[in-house]
Amino acid sequence: MDQGTTSTRALVVSAEEARVVNALGHGQAFPQTGWVEQDPNELLRNVRACLDAAGDVTAVGLANQGESCLAWDRETGRPVSPVIVWQDARTQSLIEQLAAQGAGELTRSRAGLPLDAYFSASKLAWILDNNADARRLHRSGRLCLGTTDAFLIHNLTGVFATDISTAARTSLMHLSGAWDTELCDLFGVPIECLPEIRPTVGDFGAVRLGARDVPLQVAVVDQASALYGHGARRRSDAKITFGTGAFVLSVVGPAPCDTLDTGLSLSPVWQREGAVTYGLEGGVYDASAALNWARSLGLFSDYAEIAAFEGPMAIQRDLVFVPALSGLAAPHWDRRAGGMWLGMSLDTKPLDLARAVLEGIAFQTAEVVDAMDRINPIGPSISIDGGMSANPAFCQMLANVLGREIIVPDLPELTALGIAALLGIPSTPVTTANYQPERSSGEWRHQLRRRYSEAVGRAANWRT
Repeated sequence: MDQGTTSTRALVVSAEEARVVNALGHGQAFPQTGWVEQDPNELLRNVRACLDAAGDVTAVGLANQGESCLAWDRETGRPVSPVIVWQDARTQSLIEQLAAQGAGELTRSRAGLPLDAYFSASKLAWILDNNADARRLHRSGRLCLGTTDAFLIHNLTGVFATDISTAARTSLMHLSGAWDTELCDLFGVPIECLPEIRPTVGDFGAVRLGARDVPLQVAVVDQASALYGHGARRRSDAKITFGTGAFVLSVVGPAPCDTLDTGLSLSPVWQREGAVTYGLEGGVYDASAALNWARSLGLFSDYAEIAAFEGPMAIQRDLVFVPALSGLAAPHWDRRAGGMWLGMSLDTKPLDLARAVLEGIAFQTAEVVDAMDRINPIGPSISIDGGMSANPAFCQMLANVLGREIIVPDLPELTALGIAALLGIPSTPVTTANYQPERSSGEWRHQLRRRYSEAVGRAANWRT
């Protein structure tokens, strides 16, 4: 089960095949600028419908959205808040207050994460401060606060638990793998309302499928599952997933590393057979989200229109786009940044703007890779997945900007296949396409990177 930001997908996997048996989209609401919500009951209905389509299976695994979170009733499982999605920035003012008090060093040293509204802690605190039903349940000892996986698992199996990779994305878990009282006190989240933290591979209860109870044996955050699906096991093995956002994730190993001032997050990515593996992550808030937004503006109507371009890159013609539509994530962590085009002129055409959007996503991803190279250097090639990996023009842009080979595996459902691999069903991705950098000159890349960095400087704090 891959319960993602925009859809829920179920794959049935065996040693012989992997097939999608159901895929259902769900809605998102934007009640105010910077707010992003989902209906938890819709997520639960879709997960159950996908499970019903699975048929005769021996085990279930669940990947989740990561930082998206909500509140619900411990006794009934009924949600009392919407899901506040990872993209949501409603708690930015709280984050700024905590930053002014010097809390950034506490979250970095204890949780391994920057202080940002992206992570769940400030969202959970906001729910408790602003939701009367949540406060009432808290007074009666019935309040559950947690990420979407904990809500789904609780309703499917009766077990109130999350896994270590997802708990790590809340900013409330210590790097050692337990809820941290100092961090809970910092954000004002009652530790007794949080789910039990369990290993990624283990016992999460049983799901009722037809007349049988099937064990739920894997729960994992989606980006970590994709990393495992790419076959990453050794230090510095890395992948980039281009979904709603773009997420670069690399393996660190069995012990944490110092993230210095890179702006990257460090957290456990999985725990199996008693061993914890840590990873480094940096994200771009808007990848496919930015591209879909550009399409909604009418810049192009069919994705085939932006699969190939002629002539020099948009940035070489002084046209730049910064995809900060939800702010800037790693390495900047600036929610007040705004998306913008720079360098438009009377001869700028819609497809020029669309091309600049693709390039902006590639350049923003390169900033994350550069930060990662400082402390956990990635090799000469990077494996990618997600919807944008099917766009040859974008893949070539990415290879050119990174100066690295880009590998696109032939298995598109790598998040779900990562779950299967964690369950012990191996699948080896076979490369269907790879893209080599077209330019050998590092100076050419550096010049374009500098130009993009200047544009990011313009976008930073634009909403201040």
